[in-house]
Amino acid sequence: MNTKAFLLIEATVGNSLRILNSLKRVEEVKSVDAVTGPYDLIAILEAQDLNGISNIVANKVHTVDGVVRTGT
Repeated sequence: MNTKAFLLIEATVGNSLRILNSLKRVEEVKSVDAVTGPYDLIAILEAQDLNGISNIVANKVHTVDGVVRTGT
């Protein structure tokens, strides 16, 4: 069974849509939506285990220009 994580993403001003479109191309991102409040986006990730989730966040989310902070 896969591990699912809900990832809250804070973006720099004006970059939410670009980040959203970038994350839609990541295979492990099952959905991503813009939200209001202290975070700008919420993404649902799936991986084999928690280590896999951590690798996705570190290597495929935080590497997107404009991502400031995340919380799972």
